[in-house]
Parts: sequence; structure tokens; C-alpha cells
Amino acid sequence: MIPWILVDSTQVPGGGELRLMRRGAEFSIKLDGNELMNSRLSGSEQALATLACDIVAARQELRILIGGLGMGFTLRAALHALPQDARIDIAELVPAVVAWARGPMAEIYGDSLDDRRVHIHETDVGALIGKGATTYDAILLDVDNGPDGLSRPANDALYDVAGLSAAHRALRAGGVLAVWSSAPDQAFTRRLRQAGFSVDEQRVRAHGNSGARHVIWLARRG
Repeated sequence: MIPWILVDSTQVPGGGELRLMRRGAEFSIKLDGNELMNSRLSGSEQALATLACDIVAARQELRILIGGLGMGFTLRAALHALPQDARIDIAELVPAVVAWARGPMAEIYGDSLDDRRVHIHETDVGALIGKGATTYDAILLDVDNGPDGLSRPANDALYDVAGLSAAHRALRAGGVLAVWSSAPDQAFTRRLRQAGFSVDEQRVRAHGNSGARHVIWLARRG
């Protein structure tokens, strides 16, 4: 068995240590003792982009916001699904994650970060949502383990009624808020409706037709 090797580590704003691990060609990003993502398991992150982009891809001057760069699976799926004149804003709070994407994990990312549609912002996605009134056709959130924040307590503000109402305002009419989660959360579904969204909840596999079932909410602004 090939051992895991620590490639790099960094502190998450607000507390906690984020670690990039490697075992052969496999990468893992961990927060303290919890694995947040693994390069072998990309199905649900890809589905987050594919399901949301299917709803809005025919629009003109399309603009989407992705919260959380991760290992780039959502970004690459969005690039595949969107036209060449679209704009993709990515909010990544931890600068080291962007550095890992251009360094140790560059082979995974390919040329996706250099695509002219991509604009990276090293900031909290909530900041972009807060100043983006009727700006986006889609907002994709994969910044934590789901609405029940794991990596950073401040992420909870994205998923309460006030945060969801801000996302509602940041979307154009008919736009979609897509949210990834490792598990169902009925209270979150209710909060989405309180914020004015119509809600569709999808179950997707972590890896193709196998692996754990994750949840993606597709919340539409009327």
C-alpha cells in the first residue's frame, strides 16, 4: 500500500488546518481529521454544475458564480456545459487552494484555470453574493460539507434565511441557486422556500453509479 504524504498545509480563516495529501496519483484535502474531498470522487461535484447549467445554458450573456474551488471538478463541468461567451466567477477563501491548483494538482486541473471565461476571486463567496444584486444566472455553492458547516462556522451565514435571501437577490429572474451537501437536510429545504425559492432536491452518487449518495438542491428564483 502506497502511504499518504503531506504535500502542504494552511490555516483556514476562522480556525482549522487544511491539509493537501497525496498517495500516488490520488489527492485528498482534509480539514483536521475530516476528508473534505478526494480526487477519485468527483461525480456529485460535477453534477452540481451540470444540473445547474442545464437550466440556464441557453441564456445570453450568461454569468455564474461558483463558491469554492476545491479540486476543480465543478469548474471543469461548468466549462464543458457553458458557451464560450459565458463568464464564471470563482470565489475561493483560502489562497493556498488556488496555489495547489496551479502547483501540485496542476495535472488534475489541466488548462481550466487559464480559460478566458474564468475569473478567480480570493475572497468569501458571501461577499460577492452580497454585492451582486441581479447579477448571476446561477450560483453554485460547494464551500463546506453542506448547510451544516464543518470547515468554517462562518459558512453557516450562507445557509440561513438571511444568506439565502441575499443569494435570491443576487440572481436574475429565473436563475438557480445550486447547493451541494453530503447529506439531506429538511430544515434547509424549508429555509430555501422561506427565502422565496422553488426547490428541487436531487440525489447523486459520489462516483458514477457507485459511492455515497449526496444531495444537490436546485433552488429557482421566480
